[in-house]
Formats: sequence, C-alpha cells, structure tokens
Amino acid sequence: MRKTPDPAGKEVVRALLVGVDFGKSDFVSSMGELALLAESAGAEPVDIITMKRESPDAALFIGSGKADEIMLVIAQLRCDIVIFNHALSPAQQRNLERRLEVGVVDRTSLILDIFAQRAKSHEGKVQVELAQLQHLATRLVRGWTHLERQKGGIGLRGPGETQLETDRRLIGERVRVLRARLEKLQRQRETQRRSRKRNQTFSLSLVGYTNAGKSTLFNAMTKAGTYVADQLFATLDTTSRRVYLEGAGNVVISDTVGFVRELPHQLVAAFRATLEETVYADLLLHVVDAASPVRREQTEQVNMVLKEIGADSVPQLIVLNKIDLVGLNPGIERDEYGKIQRVLVSARTGAGMDLLRLAITEYALQAGSTQRQEGAAGDKTPSEARMH
Repeated sequence: MRKTPDPAGKEVVRALLVGVDFGKSDFVSSMGELALLAESAGAEPVDIITMKRESPDAALFIGSGKADEIMLVIAQLRCDIVIFNHALSPAQQRNLERRLEVGVVDRTSLILDIFAQRAKSHEGKVQVELAQLQHLATRLVRGWTHLERQKGGIGLRGPGETQLETDRRLIGERVRVLRARLEKLQRQRETQRRSRKRNQTFSLSLVGYTNAGKSTLFNAMTKAGTYVADQLFATLDTTSRRVYLEGAGNVVISDTVGFVRELPHQLVAAFRATLEETVYADLLLHVVDAASPVRREQTEQVNMVLKEIGADSVPQLIVLNKIDLVGLNPGIERDEYGKIQRVLVSARTGAGMDLLRLAITEYALQAGSTQRQEGAAGDKTPSEARMH
C-alpha cells in the first residue's frame, strides 16, 4: 500500500470510504461510524462515496459503473486505500483491487486491524491473532494463484503440497495452538469465577456500544486508572476490580470490550472467553451514550451480541451515561412494579454516581435474598418443600 506524506513528512494513509445503501434505517450513522473506525485505524478519510442498490453485485459488490467512478476519485484525491462499509467476499475484494489498483479493505478487516493495534495483554493478543487467522484462512487464494501449480524440476520439487496447501496447513496448526492457549486461559477464569461464587461475591459486568463511556464509568467506580480515550475500541482487555459498597459489601466489577454493529463473528468467537465474564455476571450494567442520536439502534446491537454469547438472560440495568452533554439531570427510573430500570449519570463529572451505587446495592441485596431462599429450599426435605 502506498502512503502519502503530509507537510510534516509523516506518512498518512488517505482513505476513500464507500457505502451502499440497501434501505436500512441506520445507513447514515453507519457511515459516520465507518469514518471513526478508519481514523481509529490510523487512516485519514478524504472522501465518502455512497450509492443505492437493492442487492450487492456478485463480482464487484458495487457494479462496474460505480467502480469506474471510484477509480476517477482515487486518481483525483491520490487515495491510498478504499474502505468498504460492508463485508466483502474474497472474490469481490480481489476483483476490486485489480480494478481499482489500490488496496481494498472491508469493515471486518478494518475492525480486526484496530483490535490488533489495541490489544495489550497476552490474552488480548492471542484472541486477536486467532480472529485474524480465521479471517485470513478464507482469503488465502488472494495472491497465490501463480503458486497453485505443483513446484517441479530438480532442486525445486516441493514436499508434496502446493504453496496454498502449505499456508493452509501452517495457519491450521497456529489456530490449534492459539485455541489451546485460550482454553487454558478460560479454565483459569472459570477457577476465579468459582472462587467468587463460593465467597458469594456479587459480580457485575459493564457492557455497551463502543465509546459509550464504559471505561470512564469503570474508573469512576473503582479508581482503577484504566486507559480511556475518545475513540472506538479503547478497551480490549477485560479488567476486574473488587469494590466495597455500603450495604452490599464487596462486589466485583468487570470492564469489557465495546460492541459495534456488524461485529465480526471471528472476533465474537475469539473473544468468547473474555465475553463470558458477562454470561456469568449477576448483573449487567448496560452503558448507553445519552448523547448519541442512534442510541436505540446501538442498544439493539449490544443485545444481539449478548444473545449470541448466551448472556441475554442475565439481568440488565441501563446506565444512561453522558447526561451532561444533553442537559439531563441525574436520577433513577423505575417500572410500575418499583424495579429499577435506568440510572442517569455522567461518569465524567461524577453526577449520579451515588445513585448508581445505590441501585447496584439494591440489586445485590435482592440477589443475596434470592440465593438464601434457594439455599433454604435446597436444605429442606421434599415434603417440607411442598408444604412451603
């Protein structure tokens, strides 16, 4: 990929963003998010091209005419790369690169690249590498067509397999190694969770759309000093802290990776060990950006991922964050049965944090009461249980 130097001499990747409107209601916000993803990956979006289609073109995704239009824009703006707001098939990506004569990246590859840049812990790096290899395995045909033939001749004969087969075998072996490491890390997490359960420690996980303010909220509650930035996927590594709450005792709070629309399945699978902190939590704090105009759609996207990993049955408390940006007052909202539904806070200013602690305490006490009742029922004989 060629890179264009800026006036200071620093190389900048000039990106042309492409999106196809298939009639979805969140298309505009999705394109805005693509620009943020591109910037998070280190690219500079120089233009956006959008179009409407009923369905993708089988060969180029966008059709031949639009491809010619994009070629002209690439030449005029000296673009280094084209980023599509969609998942492209290996054939579509290969055909586009041949036609446009620049690198083509789809949304899945872009998110994987950001994750690769941000992973800090050993577990995070293993998870990202596994996701990248699983994605790469479907695209190995790219660039290897000239090596599909068996090597031949004296001194040139291969080990009985083509270059493509060799690559697939090496990737397969590496994937097995990484999966074994993740399974070991998963067993360690399960041991920690069993220890918490034995101690009857109430556990909660922060979930939410990327950049909703989870890490800021986590720091405000735990004084942990977790890395915070106004960018997508600032947090990849799950961090857990023990916090004492008046009336509830010790609780364990975990900060998790943010979700995003069309989160690649490879990432969800690779990060399953990390995301399982949410499955085994007693309560999910679903952090929602009050200032986002598409917060309803973002909430739905988070719930879709939670369902995919089996955490949709865990009780949720909606935390409407960043209320200082929209002029809302801190508060607790309850349903008609008196159960807490939402807490309005600003993690940045601290407004409403005392109310959030009260809400968590209320949930923890209810959970503790339920556990005691279940334990008491388990101690009774079947006839005693029927009498009650």
